[in-house]
Amino acid sequence: MGAGASATDVQKQVEGASEADLQKCVEGLGADARAKLSAAISGGAEAGAEAGAGKTPVDTSSLTFKCATDAQLREAGLMDPAPAAPTYNVAVMGTYVNEQENGGKDKVIGAALGLRFDTPGICNGLIKQNINAQLLPYHPDEHDAFMEVLKKFDAGIIRINPGQITAQGGDQQKFDKDIMEMTKTMPVWPTPETMEKMGAKDALCNVKDMEFGLPDTLGYYSPEDMKTGFPKSIAFQPRVVKQNRGSAGEGIWIIKLKDESKYCEKYGDRSCELDEVLILKEANDFHEEEHTVAEFMEFCTNGRSETAGTWTSVGQGKYYAGGVEAGGQMVDQRFLPRIEEGEARFVMIGTKLNRVEHYEYIGGVSGETKTTIYSPEAADFPANYKELQDKMENQMGDYLKALNLPDDALPLLWAADFIPVDGHICHHVIGEFNCSCLGIAGFLNSRGKDLKEMTEDDKAMGQKMAELIGQICKDALEKK
Repeated sequence: MGAGASATDVQKQVEGASEADLQKCVEGLGADARAKLSAAISGGAEAGAEAGAGKTPVDTSSLTFKCATDAQLREAGLMDPAPAAPTYNVAVMGTYVNEQENGGKDKVIGAALGLRFDTPGICNGLIKQNINAQLLPYHPDEHDAFMEVLKKFDAGIIRINPGQITAQGGDQQKFDKDIMEMTKTMPVWPTPETMEKMGAKDALCNVKDMEFGLPDTLGYYSPEDMKTGFPKSIAFQPRVVKQNRGSAGEGIWIIKLKDESKYCEKYGDRSCELDEVLILKEANDFHEEEHTVAEFMEFCTNGRSETAGTWTSVGQGKYYAGGVEAGGQMVDQRFLPRIEEGEARFVMIGTKLNRVEHYEYIGGVSGETKTTIYSPEAADFPANYKELQDKMENQMGDYLKALNLPDDALPLLWAADFIPVDGHICHHVIGEFNCSCLGIAGFLNSRGKDLKEMTEDDKAMGQKMAELIGQICKDALEKK
């Protein structure tokens, strides 16, 4: 803009520049110049607010955008124009992992390069509610600057997959701690506390005595816990024993006694001897192995030791490594044979059911699935699902209390996976909560692709969900 340029000259050049040009200009500024610009914009924001012109966008120029920017999305027609007089500013957080293709498996290419497949859609859902939505990229080496910018927003939505911060050498616990501090003054969805307490595999232990739980669900937080609990549980019925950090079925074991005549009638009637033989099937590839009770517990604790026997699993065991703080724990659940009929994922937006996705697994949990979608408004919506819907929409406060979470802890988007069961107070029980970074249906089909190639049906499906999320966000902010 030239040395000695007057304020009027600078103003004319700024007004005549495109958003993309302005973004490039800001990216080329040094730290001192960015600070001056930020201070000037902040002063303008206060004046605009006094004049009743709505919220002025938050200055994010101090952060590095390795992904596409708001301006680039708008130039490509993937993000709607910002509201003229927005009522709130909401940050949509993401991150970019340099070591991973396109920044991560959840990212897209094209004009939205490096962003999650559903991030532009979420932004548009917020904009529909007269909210100014802005991208907010997190990088571990800019942690402090990121938190300083975030606190200038009215709310934040985290769209960072588990493991992506640590994959960059970052500190997830540091991120979580500072976000939780931020939640004292502003809403953030989902909070790290909600993700930890609701999303952990041992969440089922906290609801085991409730209608959707099973009383013989056990949490093993040390090898000693397992030595006490597992011989008793496997003596009662076939089990599913899973590591807390498993993915795609690795470390999830479906276990039964080789001599099935030895099962006791009631839980606790007997405990297995350490030399009793087990048939173990791993959920990632459904391969089978035979080991004694002692060998299985040894593999879970110390991996492929001399006393663990010979294992063909691709995993290494050692599920307690690092202790509970590092996720070293296991959950022991009753095996539910009717899972062969499939699981019903209840996709929730806030407190309301959006849809049910029924999955039938073909060749294992990580294999092919047959999916059937049920809408709550449809005439063919199953009666059992309607009953579960009523309970989910009206009784989740009791489950949040059991998980030691506040009443307002529900994420904007989350899910509960139900498995059919016999001989229980309810015809289905919860197999898992999913609330960390659930993908939006429709947009999900664009992972690794260009959003501009999305089908109209997928776009309509995804945007409908995103607009409901925007409405829930606005309602929460208005109640604040």
